[in-house]
Amino acid sequence: MKQTYCVFNRTRESFLGLRVASADTLLTRLKGALGRIGLKPHDGIWLAPSQGIHTIGMLFAIDLVYLDAANRVIHLVENFGPFRISPIRMDSASILELAPRAIYSSNTRIGDELVICAPEDMNKHCEPGVQLGASDQKTAVLAVDRN
Repeated sequence: MKQTYCVFNRTRESFLGLRVASADTLLTRLKGALGRIGLKPHDGIWLAPSQGIHTIGMLFAIDLVYLDAANRVIHLVENFGPFRISPIRMDSASILELAPRAIYSSNTRIGDELVICAPEDMNKHCEPGVQLGASDQKTAVLAVDRN
């Protein structure tokens, strides 16, 4: 079973997703959200590495959050419709595909710092006054359960 992640906007103190699946192989990145009828609120897909995506064959809109290697937001696309090709950002390390209005409801902006980690690790990142070290900022390293 694939591990799911929580995505927390540390800058705005809000969640973007609570059940975000990783797509870290060529096949899983190509599939993305294809074959689904939609994304439920707080669901999403984390494509890593990725500089751009397509929604050809999808039947619903999604929000896109482009991240650099330190999980800082570098580009946002709200309500990205089906049968389109997203902007290519060469400085992007990964992209979050989220349910529509996830960006708006979390008040996410360019430059925000996101924490992406397993749900059981979220408490240590949400405690007030906790400063993330360089190793903690790299929670973007995918630790997918391959069983």
